[in-house]
Amino acid sequence: PVPSPVPSPIPSPVPAPVPSPIPSPVPSPVPAPAPTTTEVPPGQCSTERYDFGEVLRLSNLFYEAQRSGKLPADNRIPWRGDSSLGDVGNNGEDLTGGYHDAGDYVKFGLPMASAMTVLAYGGISYEDAYKSAGQYSYLQDAVKWGTDYLIKAHVSPNEFYCQVGNGDVDHAYPGRPETMTVNRPAYMLNANNPGSDCAGESAASLASAAVLFKDTDPAYSATLIQHAKELFNFADTYRG
Repeated sequence: PVPSPVPSPIPSPVPAPVPSPIPSPVPSPVPAPAPTTTEVPPGQCSTERYDFGEVLRLSNLFYEAQRSGKLPADNRIPWRGDSSLGDVGNNGEDLTGGYHDAGDYVKFGLPMASAMTVLAYGGISYEDAYKSAGQYSYLQDAVKWGTDYLIKAHVSPNEFYCQVGNGDVDHAYPGRPETMTVNRPAYMLNANNPGSDCAGESAASLASAAVLFKDTDPAYSATLIQHAKELFNFADTYRG
């Protein structure tokens, strides 16, 4: 018998070599910018990156742009004029002044008082910084514009106007406050219609402003304290 041929072994395929990954170049670290040594002009805060004196200046101007009522001769916002000169209480009390709210023209007592509290405490806590930036007197003007109005709105120990203007009516008016003729009702808090949040925050606003003015205008500071005490007592006695 003839032996069967033995098949030759089939060689296993040799895998192609896998190239090693080429490492990405590591960027050289960028050195931090050196602090500026430019001399700071008078009235500005010294800082490496930000001009906080300008921030304070613009912040004060923002409040001046929201003023309601008869504007003073030193008004710094050229495109603003007198507005809402007919704002009166239910018995004809003068309720002109104060600040418009949030881009519309209602005068809401709670946010206005809260804003004045924060502004006053900014001046109390950082008086030297405001003075270094040349903005302390403007800050006091901004606070006084609000607190003068809150004093007007506090027509008796237990009576306080917390709002002037109606939101629905106001928001339907697309024009400027200087030409506004819409009806602007006034809303009073009293023993029968309490509002402890608005009255209490207004008391805090007047009390903080009293600290802000205690050295520069002691008589005004005393007036603020008197109204603050009465409003706090009203808010605490007639809760709601």
